[in-house]
Order: sequence, then structure tokens, then C-alpha cells
Amino acid sequence: MLTDGEIALRLVLAALAGSAVGFERERLLWAAGLRTHMLVCVGSCLVMIVSAFGFADILGRANVILDPSRVAAQVVSGIGFLGAGTILLRGDTIRGLTTAASLWAVAAVGLAIGGGLYFAAGATTAIVLVILAGIKPLEEHFRARVHRRELRIVARRGAMSIEVLQSVLGPHASRVRQFVVQRGESDDLDDVAVSLVRLPRQTVEDIAAKLRALDGVVAVDIDER
Repeated sequence: MLTDGEIALRLVLAALAGSAVGFERERLLWAAGLRTHMLVCVGSCLVMIVSAFGFADILGRANVILDPSRVAAQVVSGIGFLGAGTILLRGDTIRGLTTAASLWAVAAVGLAIGGGLYFAAGATTAIVLVILAGIKPLEEHFRARVHRRELRIVARRGAMSIEVLQSVLGPHASRVRQFVVQRGESDDLDDVAVSLVRLPRQTVEDIAAKLRALDGVVAVDIDER
């Protein structure tokens, strides 16, 4: 059985580990921030302590069989409900998945500390911080290359249609998310807005160059979002 000092130490370590991950989320102003991650980690740690040591007084009695992993195992599935609350759908973009995953990770860290696996908990905390803070610049760099871009096309009336656009795009035709034709400032001109997703800037520039070479196309501009 653990001493009171050992229990307090494990709970404090869980709070510190949760705060390290929570602070990274807090600085980005996510709903699940410092306090949420600390509470999840401390709560998971306590569940693990109770699961492993809370029923020691009834062990050895007749017809009593205990599985110390059963209570702790419910944290893995139960934390999913809390993580789901951080996931938001905005338009065609899902946000909050990383925060939900970080909550799940700190729950696992809390279980590890509650079970006395200090090295595993410390290593996991360090790795999670590297993933959240260190990998983010690489992720943003990649997204900057493939995020949504819009082509603004000025063309003679009827010169630009979805069929013409698809023929120019070729294998990239599936990247079109929006195609809007409006009457231009002049009666014989159309203003065409084409939204493209998941295409590198160089590819979009190549497409713009091909469109400019078409008969009836007056101008093509790239508007990045």
C-alpha cells in the first residue's frame, strides 16, 4: 500500500505534467487549456491509484477476485467524451482535434504516474510537448503550401465555363470547391471566382498562366486565403 507522501507526490507530479501540456494549449487560447489538462492528468492519476491500491483491504477474502486494471481502463474510453467537447466544425474545417488528442495523452500520463511509471510519464510529457510546439511550425509551413486559394478571372462573356476550366486543370479538376460567374463591370465581361484547395502555389500559378493564354481571358489574379 502506498504511503500518504507517495500518493501526494504522484498527484503533484501529475499536476505538473498536465500543466506543461496545458500551458502550450493555453497560450493558443484553446478552450481546453491549463486547468483542464491539469485536472484531467490529476484525475487520471487518482483513478489509477484507486484502481491499483484502493481495494487492497478486501484482497484475500473468499470468492473475491479483482482486476486492478479495470477501473483505470475506463479512463481511456471515458476521456473521449471530454475530448469531443473541444472539437468544432467551422465550415468545411474541423478544429480542436489536436487539443482533444492532448487531453487523451495527459490522461495516459496521469495513469502512468499513478502506476509509478515516472520515466514513462516524463518521457511521454516531453514527447507530447515536442509534438505540440516543435512540430507546429513544420505543419504550418506545409499547410501554407496547400491551403485554399482563389482565382479571380476576368473573361469575355461566355468564354469561361466549368468545362473549359476542367480541361485546363486536367488531373487537378477535383480540387475545385467553388465556381461562380458574375456579370462584370462591362456588359461583355464576366467576373469568375474559382476556389481551389490542397494545391501548392506553384501549381496554382501554372494553372493561372494556362488560363491567361486562353482566348477571351482578359486577366487572372491569385487571391490566397
